[in-house]
Amino acid sequence: MKFVHLSRLFLPLSAALLFSGCLDSGGSGSDDTSAGRIHSLGVGGLSYQTASQTGTTDEQGTFRYYPGETLTLKVGNLPIAEGVPAQEFVSFLEFQPELREALKTPKVDTEQLKDHALTEEELLSNIELLNRTRFLLALNWTEVIDDGEGIDIRTRVIEQLNAALSDPGLPGAVDFTVPQDEFTAEQSPANQLLASICFYEEENPLCDEPPTQAEIDAAPARPENDEDIIPEIFYKEDLESLRDRITQSVRSLEDADNERAREYLKRELAGISNAISRKYFLANHVAEHAASDTGLKAINIQKIGGDTELSGNGLEAISKRPQDVVVQTWSWQEAEVEYFVDGAAGGESEIIINFTPEDSYRWVRKSLRVRITD
Repeated sequence: MKFVHLSRLFLPLSAALLFSGCLDSGGSGSDDTSAGRIHSLGVGGLSYQTASQTGTTDEQGTFRYYPGETLTLKVGNLPIAEGVPAQEFVSFLEFQPELREALKTPKVDTEQLKDHALTEEELLSNIELLNRTRFLLALNWTEVIDDGEGIDIRTRVIEQLNAALSDPGLPGAVDFTVPQDEFTAEQSPANQLLASICFYEEENPLCDEPPTQAEIDAAPARPENDEDIIPEIFYKEDLESLRDRITQSVRSLEDADNERAREYLKRELAGISNAISRKYFLANHVAEHAASDTGLKAINIQKIGGDTELSGNGLEAISKRPQDVVVQTWSWQEAEVEYFVDGAAGGESEIIINFTPEDSYRWVRKSLRVRITD
């Protein structure tokens, strides 16, 4: 057993252990591929393959693809998902075919408008989804992912994971579909693989094998007087402390429980929805019409830097005060809502426009405030 740089461990514990890029919607650089992203803040270090592209996601979780292709994703040599439709944003929910299908059916909220977020939230109890999310969270370089950060699976972690997968004494795969009690058991394949990985730089003493009890018993006791301590000697108390700290540094699925996984998924799903929503706007936030002007008015949904294309029948609208402003009709083909005023001067209403962009299950909401003047 080696005790390299043991003096580092006698520093205070906090010192001793301290060892949104934008996506384009078309091609960028020298090729005509599109850029996609795993989650809103990214999952870096995943190997990906499509029919035409191969690579590793960067710290923003970026991958390249052509429309219509599907993704195969791995962490090193460990399969994570396959047959995932490649698109601008891909969430962990879309790794599973049955969840992709369920996402196509939105729930209806208290305003009787369709809302994909209600469906997403219902799916966050899926055991396979939670198992996979917990494992990927546990592979993050640090135990805690701060706000504004994605998952960072570093090359050092991948190298150790691949070594463990090829070790005949360790599991060669992880089954995310098993019941959670089985998946998170102390000696489960996932936990055995995690225990084989040191989440510190290679030269850090916490990456060494812990001292054995025989080595601890054979070591001399630390002298009571500091002046009698010999720096070159590893004392019994030093080895016990080192053993405990190495043991405590071992990562397991308990470090990424269900609550943490759900909160992470909620954050990332909301981030994707917000990123998509920011691409769309209405020409005005407020419109004013005289009470005598009862003709049809139109408001169009516009997209930054491109034409607005909505999913078939992916548009609906309501007036919050139909006694003042009436929504007459809407057209997803034209991305347009028509309305007219029907109240007296001084009245007003908010029109909520709810729509799904083409090739997305997500519903985006924009609002127009309509005031009735003299």
